[in-house]
Amino acid sequence: MQTSSSHPAFLLRGLLPAAGIALFLAAPAAAQSFEGPSVGLQLGVIDAETSGAADLSGDDTAIGLRAYFDTDIGGFILGGGLQFDETDVDLGGVASIDSVFRLGVRGGVDFAGNFVYGTAGFAQANTEAGVADVGDSSGYFLGLGYEVFLTDTVTAGAELLYHEFDSFDLGGLEAEATTFNISVNYRF
Repeated sequence: MQTSSSHPAFLLRGLLPAAGIALFLAAPAAAQSFEGPSVGLQLGVIDAETSGAADLSGDDTAIGLRAYFDTDIGGFILGGGLQFDETDVDLGGVASIDSVFRLGVRGGVDFAGNFVYGTAGFAQANTEAGVADVGDSSGYFLGLGYEVFLTDTVTAGAELLYHEFDSFDLGGLEAEATTFNISVNYRF
C-alpha cells in the first residue's frame, strides 16, 4: 500500500515547484552552446491507461538515463537521442510496465542559454506479466521540453511526453502514457 507521501501524484506536486524554481530562475552562465553530445539522469512520474481488451490504469515514479547529440543550424537546434526509464506501473495486477525506451528527435530554439523544444519518436514499453502476459509494445511519443545551463557544462531540464502503444501480444490492447521528467545533464 502506497502512503500519501510516496504516491506519484504527491511526488509530482513536489517536483513541479522544485523544477520551476531550478529551471526558470537559474541564471545561464556565459558562452554556452547546446551543440554536441550530452548525457544525463532523469527523475519523474508516469501515468498509464489501457483500453480495448482491458481498461486499466496505474502510475509510478520513474528514474532513467538520457543521451543526445544536438547541432545548431542557423539558430535552430536540431538533435537526436535516446532515453531509458525504469519504473513499476502496476496495471491492476494484470501486468506492470517495467520500463520505457525512447529513440527520437528534438528541435527548437536557444534563447540566451534556454533551449525550448518539441520532440517525437519511437517508444517501447516493456511489461512484466501479472494475471496475464500482455507482452511488450512499440509505439510513439511526442512532447515538449526545456533545458537551461546551470554552469558551462551542466544543464537542467524538464520534459512532458505523451506516448501511445498498440502492439501488445494481447489482441486489441492499447495503452496511453504521460511522463513528466526533470533531468540533470552534462554537455561535452
